[in-house]
Amino acid sequence: MDVLRPTLIRIGERVYRKNAIQEQTYQQEEEDFCAVGPGDCSDEPCDAFVVEETEKGFQCRVEVPSPLYKYIIGKKGETKKRLETETRTSISIPKPGVEGAIVITGQQRSGVVSARTRIDVLLDSFRKKQPFTHFLSFALNQPHIQERFLQFKEEVLGKCSQDPGVSSSLFQNPVKLHLTLGTLVLLNEREIQKACDLLQQCKEDFVDQIAGGKPLTVEVAGVEYMNDDPAMIDVLYAKVRMKDGSDRLQLIADQLVERFIASGLMLKEWDRVKLHATVMNTLFRKDPNAEERNNSMPGKSSLKERESFNGQNILKLFENFYFGEVQLDSVRLSQRFSSDASGYYATSGQLTFS
Repeated sequence: MDVLRPTLIRIGERVYRKNAIQEQTYQQEEEDFCAVGPGDCSDEPCDAFVVEETEKGFQCRVEVPSPLYKYIIGKKGETKKRLETETRTSISIPKPGVEGAIVITGQQRSGVVSARTRIDVLLDSFRKKQPFTHFLSFALNQPHIQERFLQFKEEVLGKCSQDPGVSSSLFQNPVKLHLTLGTLVLLNEREIQKACDLLQQCKEDFVDQIAGGKPLTVEVAGVEYMNDDPAMIDVLYAKVRMKDGSDRLQLIADQLVERFIASGLMLKEWDRVKLHATVMNTLFRKDPNAEERNNSMPGKSSLKERESFNGQNILKLFENFYFGEVQLDSVRLSQRFSSDASGYYATSGQLTFS
């Protein structure tokens, strides 16, 4: 690593310099831990968080979702012990499954700050390895859209079922048709509430102005595919467009995602949101409830498990298939692997346009 141009890590609104580290991994993710090298306060943002002075020294509290405790503890407690030894601090972690704050105490403020910074870096690293739990969505499961989708499915199977890889198992569940804006890892109620609050703040800051306090009228028409080879498709999706030809839907989607990225609740994946409604997905072959993450997990690629399909005929015959017109009146914070009374994903919170 070039010490004059160190790697920078952004965590929320803070930026850290990445020092050289040693990393050890174990067969099971639960046993992963990092050995972070020593450093002093001059390398770290001493004013980036609150460090309280106590009778015995200094203290700092870190709000951490309970599923992430194990990454601070490490295999047989080695990560926690190393952090405590190298920063000359004591780190108190709540019991597994109990939500609370990790408390760092020490006689020297610099040691407490160093321990806090390293914990932040560890948490950021391991949070990126967690499967997403929620996503921002526009529901496209209105009855007339479902009806047209089922017609699309029937016609595709009637005309293209002999094409390699094409089968009924590829199709989306019509009650779960949606547009995905972005995915989130929300590991406790506090983080879910933070996302809900941010949605409402976005409504006040820009959504109401762009939408004009009214639903957005969009048309769902035409199909496209995700990869470069139409003979080996994994995801086929329906396209959406504003009926009035404006870019208001794209503006709202882009600004929402930008705000969620800035808050630290979402990772940046693309420069612009790719608005699409999945209609066929090879992941559905084995699991009809599967939802694909936009960015593949390191070392956990699902490509080997997928059997692509030849979509050349589908693209020719259904390139301009019209699924219908729909009024979009809300952005939902949808919970992965869930269903509400209508069959759509359970909603943890939402932003309404009216």
